[in-house]
Amino acid sequence: MTSGVTAVPGFVAGGIACGIKPSGEPDLALLATDDRIPATAAGVFTTNLAQAAPVQVSRRHLASGRAAAVVLSSGNANAATGEPGRHDAARMCELTALGIGVAPDDVLVCSTGLIGIPMPMDALEVGIPKLCGELAADGGSRAARAMMTTDTKRKEAVARAGAATIGGMAKGAAMLSPAMATMLAAVTTDAALERHDLQRALAQAVSETFDCLSVDGCRSTNDTVLVLANGRAGAVDVHAFTAALTEVCGSLAEQMARDAEGATKFVTVRVVGARNIAEARTAARAVADSQLVQCSLNGNDPYWGRVLSELGASGAFLDPEGVDISYNGVTVCRDGVAAAHDERAIIAALAEHDIEILCDLRQAHGEATVLTTDLSHAYIDENRRTS
Repeated sequence: MTSGVTAVPGFVAGGIACGIKPSGEPDLALLATDDRIPATAAGVFTTNLAQAAPVQVSRRHLASGRAAAVVLSSGNANAATGEPGRHDAARMCELTALGIGVAPDDVLVCSTGLIGIPMPMDALEVGIPKLCGELAADGGSRAARAMMTTDTKRKEAVARAGAATIGGMAKGAAMLSPAMATMLAAVTTDAALERHDLQRALAQAVSETFDCLSVDGCRSTNDTVLVLANGRAGAVDVHAFTAALTEVCGSLAEQMARDAEGATKFVTVRVVGARNIAEARTAARAVADSQLVQCSLNGNDPYWGRVLSELGASGAFLDPEGVDISYNGVTVCRDGVAAAHDERAIIAALAEHDIEILCDLRQAHGEATVLTTDLSHAYIDENRRTS
């Protein structure tokens, strides 16, 4: 079985190096319907008001609720580039449309990379037509590779919903903070869905996955998640489809956290006992976003006081003398004060790569989980320069 977006019948993809990246690494990806007929399409975009040109153009093209292709470039975000940037993003759609024989408005565009630098359109004028001739039913992995920036591995996922298949690819390793997490993702399916059902399913899947991921608390200009549904598998139960789409997005989100820049820990912050789900998520996100907590994790230090402090400042209601905190099952705080525990057990727990911080607010039944990482010297080394 082919992987990612081309695991779904009816889609082709590919990826090449066209010269955007000075390194010569792959930097241009393309996904399309194999018959060039526009599929039902939906999208969720960054809430950053400084939205990149590709986001603006894709929003406009999605007004029809249909798309036949997505072109994705890596190495330049085409953000903070003004009207010339919008022209360049539209030109990428035009080149793709000419190359595969569809209307420019049926092409969506995504870019990722450095902000504030004009797109190297000479490379794209040559690269996009070339890539249009290299699309294949087994090209999903090449596309997933070509959309990477500081990622160290491609990110793909597949799930089933009845007779339908859902496949996805994504990139993201830093500037990850909802809503949404900073990333690009493209998802395909052969399920037949009405446009409003597809949009609703995507919004829910994003809310439960990408919106529950935070590596560094920074929200980008280019965040985009797109889904194309060609309908070849026929109608499916909307609830089953939403669950499978959430599974794909959840896998991609976890892969991004595990591949985050400089990370040595994969951390699950789980809050239970909140008054409701919204407050549980607020509390979990506050802990996940805390640089102090992340530094403690990097140092294998179970400094639960920082966790309690972030919970108290989060905006979620709690009684500070009614909170329990544990690391990988070892309780270090009970009723808001230090709890006796086995020192060897907590040392072993913090030495693990995967760590769960469980916070019980003991108010009601609200629960939420946010994924994060530690904060390392390597992350600082990567981001103390333009990257």
